[in-house]
This record gives sequence, C-alpha cells and structure tokens, in this order.
Amino acid sequence: MVLYQEHPPHPALAPYLACLWTCQVLPGASPVTHRVLPDNCMDILWQDVAALSRVSGMMSTVVHVPVHQPVRTIAARFKPGAAAHFFPMPLHELADQHPLLEDLWGGAVTRQFADALWSRPLSDSDAVATVERLLLQHLSAAASTRAPGLVDAAVGAIEQSGGTIRIDTLAALLGVSRQHLSSQFRTRVGLGAKQFARVCRFRHASARIRAAVHPSQLDWASLALDLGYYDQPHLIHEFRQLAGSTPESFAALP
Repeated sequence: MVLYQEHPPHPALAPYLACLWTCQVLPGASPVTHRVLPDNCMDILWQDVAALSRVSGMMSTVVHVPVHQPVRTIAARFKPGAAAHFFPMPLHELADQHPLLEDLWGGAVTRQFADALWSRPLSDSDAVATVERLLLQHLSAAASTRAPGLVDAAVGAIEQSGGTIRIDTLAALLGVSRQHLSSQFRTRVGLGAKQFARVCRFRHASARIRAAVHPSQLDWASLALDLGYYDQPHLIHEFRQLAGSTPESFAALP
C-alpha cells in the first residue's frame, strides 16, 4: 500500500512552493513502478532509506521510478520558476538530474537536518514543519541572489497561455531578444522557454484527457487544435516524447 498526501505550505513559503507532500510505501507492499510526468516543477525529496536527500531537477520527459522496499518520503515541490530562490546555481545544470542535496547545500547542514528528521519518529505534520523551517532558512540566506522580473513575467505569460504563446512573440512583448530571454530562462528555470511551454501545453492536454467522462470517445483532432497543437499527429508526437505513450494509451491508464 502507498500512502500519498499533499500539504499546503507555510504562508511565507506559499509564493514559492506548490505544496509539500508525503509518501509512504508500507511494508508488504508489492514492488511497483511509478510513472512521473514532467510538470515544470522541481522537488526536494528527503527519504528515510539511508537518510538520503535528493533534488529532482526540471524534467523534459517521463521518468519511471521503481520502488522495491518500504520507504518514507517528505518532499517540497516548487512552483514553476521558483526554485531559483533556493538554488543560486544555473538551474539548467540540474535538468533531468537527481543530485544529492548535500552537494548543492553543503554536507554538514544536510546531514544535521537528516538527523533531526529521521532520528526520532515524527508525524507527517511535524516532519513537514521541520522541512519548512529548513526552507525558510535557505530562503533568507538566498534572498539577495534572486530578483524578480523578466523570467517571472515570462513564466506567467507561458502558463496563462497554456503553453501556446510563441517564444518570439513573448520576447517581443517583454522587450528583449529571443536569445536573451532563452538564456535567462534556462538559468533561472532549468528548461528553455520553448521546452517549458511544451510541458505546460502537455499538462493542459493531460488534464483535459483525465477530466473527460469517456476518454475513449474524445475527438482527438479537435482536442489537438483546441490545445494549440498543429494537428492530431503533433499531439501524438508530443505525448510520445513527454509521456512515453500515445494520448489514447495515456487515457486508458489508471
């Protein structure tokens, strides 16, 4: 059995975090492989197995995660573009990577925190509060390294358009060159603006499919055009690239 729950963040973290989440794979659970879809978010995961903590960088495609043993995870999921407040390095270096948190924040701090998190039994709410205290410390320490502006506006515009806005058009609206926007976007967000928009559009498409009462009866050609794809083959190509399946196969999965 797998127990998963999302928790709203502390008010001071709400501008940066989509949620905190907890997951526990209980003893006796059958081995399972989780399909994790790209969502334009970065996560930090703390796990009780070997007290490991890892960063999940921005994902450009689907990842299949096998789980073969009981494990408890406490995690923070950043809103799109918000992880730069906590990680001052160029975030494209972390794309599709899962580095140890201690390699990014320092070993002493992360080991002390892991001891505080796992050395005694904590309820989910207490574990989440412990994670929030650590994040608030790092937010304060990194506050001077990240100024809002161009990239925040670009992220907002792409999300508002559902990923359909052209990057040339977006750069013109923001009064910068496409090259400058793309460079800043990769550094601050972790993916290029075009790839970020692809994932954003995919998220809208997958949500529409999941919300359909009878997915097998969807008019795929009309859905593709409605979501900003050129045509149905374009929709199929994007799902193969980002989800590892066709839209029809995706709709049939639980």
